[in-house]
Amino acid sequence: MAGKDKELEAIGSIIDLLNPLNEGERSRVLEYVLKRLQMATVHAPASGPEEQSELASATPSSRPVNDIRSLTAEKQPRSATEMVALVSYYLSELAPPSERSDTVNLETIRRYFKMAGFPLPSVLRNVLPNASAAGYLENVSRGEYRLNPVGYNLVVHGLPRSGSPGPASPGNRARKGARRGR
Repeated sequence: MAGKDKELEAIGSIIDLLNPLNEGERSRVLEYVLKRLQMATVHAPASGPEEQSELASATPSSRPVNDIRSLTAEKQPRSATEMVALVSYYLSELAPPSERSDTVNLETIRRYFKMAGFPLPSVLRNVLPNASAAGYLENVSRGEYRLNPVGYNLVVHGLPRSGSPGPASPGNRARKGARRGR
């Protein structure tokens, strides 16, 4: 019976702490605590559009992502540049603690592209500078890059893009280049 009393006391304390918050704030606090304790999250339906948009912005995905391959399948990046942003996001936000990293480099990108089953670009050394030039990463030191807010928003709110999923085929790129030369 003493175990139940502790549980009821904890429940009462949590309710007292959450009462002053609105529904969206409560949801974010509980989700963070569950994530911090490495427990599964449970999503209760939000009551109105305002709460639904708050919940959507607070949670990057409606279901937990276990690995880079499943995140890639969910977000469907169409270019190596988008994939670099996705890898950077995964490593900074979703990877297991032993894999977490705020920065990426060429070797990291090579490893995670392979793990995700995403085609390696023909000139791999250009992929990080290209992602930086596209505005998704910031260069923090020679060869080390960090996801910036633009890259974060791309992954969380911009992917998957509408239209055909998957990386652009080399044939399409060749035709585009041929048109430019005319």
